[in-house]
Amino acid sequence: MTKKIDDETGVETTGHDWDGITELNNPLPRWWLWTLYATIVWAIVYTVLYPAWPMLSGATTGTLGWSTRAAVAQEITAHEAKNAQLVADLQAADLPTLAADDPLHRYAVARGAAVFRANCSQCHGSGAAGAVGYPNLLDNDWLWGGDVAAIAATIDHGIRNDTDPDARWSQMPAFGEVLTKPEIASVVAYVRSLSMPEEDAVLVSEGSTVFMDNCAACHGDDGAGNRDMGAPNLTDAIWLYGSDADSLTATVTNVRFGVMPAWGQRLADVDVDAVAVYVHSLGGGEQALN
Repeated sequence: MTKKIDDETGVETTGHDWDGITELNNPLPRWWLWTLYATIVWAIVYTVLYPAWPMLSGATTGTLGWSTRAAVAQEITAHEAKNAQLVADLQAADLPTLAADDPLHRYAVARGAAVFRANCSQCHGSGAAGAVGYPNLLDNDWLWGGDVAAIAATIDHGIRNDTDPDARWSQMPAFGEVLTKPEIASVVAYVRSLSMPEEDAVLVSEGSTVFMDNCAACHGDDGAGNRDMGAPNLTDAIWLYGSDADSLTATVTNVRFGVMPAWGQRLADVDVDAVAVYVHSLGGGEQALN
């Protein structure tokens, strides 16, 4: 084809014309072309040296053998080596006797906080305040004890799971199969009266009898609970599933059965100890009984 030259500029055209506007075939700037060539070369070199092309069961590994997983593994190894002495000291320490100003205690709290955020916050909340059915770890209400050793045992073995034979275990009967609806209503009124005003004195009195006959064996005659059995204290106004009459009626009628994993099967021993120290430090931790 005969080249078309623009009369005004003397530059060859592309042959494209839109409403009398002709496109000029100006060459690309040299810097732009060299940049394009450089990126092509860089891409080829990169795909040769580094992992790049996806395959059926993986990807090309590159001649350098570099991978992000290996890089992360190296960083983790370096971090663990740096903290190896602290880890050994923490494993050998008597956790209940660690003073709050002890550097080892501070390390345990920091490590435990990281473990908690990664594994426990999904249920207990990022601030450990819990939710309905998930205990608040900030208060001083503990079903199986709130000293460091007791908390560590709970974390290690879990609660009502079927994977650890040493899991904490308690089983409240479904009293809907034992008591009548009026009896359940009365015992709910009595339980509520242990920590809050209850208007119906007659119902409370009737519920007291039902409680002594059916509930006191686990919760105690005074309703203060029994840690050996994991029976909650019913007098402290702290409720896991709610304190309103409907929630308590559902609990008494159908029973609750919360399950916690045995974290000792997933975490290293030092991480179990660290998160126990962290939880103990949140404000509700207790001193070990002598």
